[in-house]
Amino acid sequence: MCFPPSEQQLTEAAALCGLSTAEFERAFWLKRRDYDRGQSPAPYWQDIARSAGRTFDAAMIAEMVRREIDFWTRFDHRVLRWAAQLRAEGYKTGILSNLPRPLGESLRATPGFLDPFEHITFSYELGFIKPEPEIYRHAREGLAAEPGRALFLDDRPDNVEGARAAGLEAVLFTTWEDFLSRDRARFGLPEPSR
Repeated sequence: MCFPPSEQQLTEAAALCGLSTAEFERAFWLKRRDYDRGQSPAPYWQDIARSAGRTFDAAMIAEMVRREIDFWTRFDHRVLRWAAQLRAEGYKTGILSNLPRPLGESLRATPGFLDPFEHITFSYELGFIKPEPEIYRHAREGLAAEPGRALFLDDRPDNVEGARAAGLEAVLFTTWEDFLSRDRARFGLPEPSR
């Protein structure tokens, strides 16, 4: 749905925190699970601050939240157009994402972003995260899809394995081009319209 944060975005955020890019990325993912379950931003960002021997004030936390939203809103419009095409052709489409409340609320407020999806499963709203079975069940049941009759795409192997364990067909998504050449036809899905 979106491209990963750019190297420049990560480097600038890391410098603002007083960390190297590698240190920032490690801290960013270290305690992510609670944040994606709905924890408020302050404890999450204070953990990152502590890794740099710092404390962040409210303005710094707000800035880091803004930057994080920017990280994940570089949309891959090819994927979104195809999701809209699938829905228009009668396929049930859903989005299932681990994400914190500020990002989820931003996505919900982005005009048109969620239109291609019949059902939305955001981790912070449920308190469950991938790869826990409850989040996949919520997504599948929200689409009224039988086990084995729903295809899940994700860029993390543990999330793909979690989906398979929950009864979904699941594919590791590496790039849009790889998905089109390797997996799309295998599942009988239509080609993206030009």
